Amino acid sequence: MSAGSTDGAAAAGILTPDVANSPLARANPVAKLAAGLSITIALLFSVDWVSASVALACELALVPLLGVRPWTLLKRTWPLVVAAALAAYSTALLGAKTGPVWLQLGPITFTEHSVLAGIAIGLRGLAIALPGVFLLFSTDPTDLADGLAQKLRLPARFVLGALAGMRLVGLLVDEWRTLGLARRARGVGSGHNAVDRFRAFLGQAFALLVQAIRRATRLAVAMEARGFGGTVDGKAAPRTWARESSFSRLDVWVVAGGLAIAALAVGAAVVLGTWNVVWG
Repeated sequence: MSAGSTDGAAAAGILTPDVANSPLARANPVAKLAAGLSITIALLFSVDWVSASVALACELALVPLLGVRPWTLLKRTWPLVVAAALAAYSTALLGAKTGPVWLQLGPITFTEHSVLAGIAIGLRGLAIALPGVFLLFSTDPTDLADGLAQKLRLPARFVLGALAGMRLVGLLVDEWRTLGLARRARGVGSGHNAVDRFRAFLGQAFALLVQAIRRATRLAVAMEARGFGGTVDGKAAPRTWARESSFSRLDVWVVAGGLAIAALAVGAAVVLGTWNVVWG
């Protein structure tokens, strides 16, 4: 399988063998979602570097359970790292200038409190985003849809529509690559200046939009032909599921782990006196 095919499969939600056999992949998606939400909610209450650092350290310690090498995880999530660094720098630059001055270059001033606030924002963003990354890496979209519909009782129309959209992401990635190769073979977009490349990009994006609309139309017709969204006596028809979503002892450990990380992060911040309620 080529690298492009691998990326497309990853985008479509097809788990690699290492990830599929990992402990987190065997857990119910609803349990992983609950664990991630518990960490997120705990970190949303305070902006301090201690709670964010503790939560982030615990999450990084769980990377081996994901079945992904740390370098591979970094290559896939580097935009999040860059965004967190930019958020930290912006907060340190524009935050309240209180405390001792650490660095001053003309109008640019960094003080102790502004730098700590920037570090807290950056670490907090990573700690909140990483559970979502774990969920996406270790969960097949079909399993997630089964869990949301069967365990959380979400509407089947919403769940299956979202599942179809997630499954089409990988196809759109492959179609974008195919369109680029076809246009390059015809000499389109081969200009050396930025204007020509931008025009070629717009043309390729429009072609992909047309392909996406056509595919969505065919999918909608196919789902309608199979009775999706049908009614019985004016009420939504009951749905059956090919696979049953069930909880196991592993799911208890996953939820307990999420609660433990949240409690440890909050407890460490309270003990060290850095706990800072956002609305306080």
